[in-house]
Amino acid sequence: MAQVTLTFGFIIESSNFSVKVGDTAYYTNPQSLGGFSVENSDDNIVLIGTITSISNNVMVCDINATTIPPSNDSYIFFSKDRSVNVSSVTGYYGEAAFYNNSRNKAEMFSATCDIGISSK
Repeated sequence: MAQVTLTFGFIIESSNFSVKVGDTAYYTNPQSLGGFSVENSDDNIVLIGTITSISNNVMVCDINATTIPPSNDSYIFFSKDRSVNVSSVTGYYGEAAFYNNSRNKAEMFSATCDIGISSK
């Protein structure tokens, strides 16, 4: 299988410690609109492939022969395998606390909770 080597201007694992070998890498090419970079459609998201190695500022991915490698201006992101990286509260008890450490007034818009049977 073909591979692509992506070189970044920073140490990957210290900038994003959750990216790991085995994750799936994607890219998109955002457009500038009103001074902001925006992406309007999921149709413009391109699969790079499975990440096979990460070392300092270099990431290597397996790719299809038809995959067009990203450009220097592309936005690179990744996803985890949902069958392996699913997590939720287990057991009989879960607790959450929210704190505002600012001196300014702040309002929380929403908080959600996923509850499921973990034992019988």
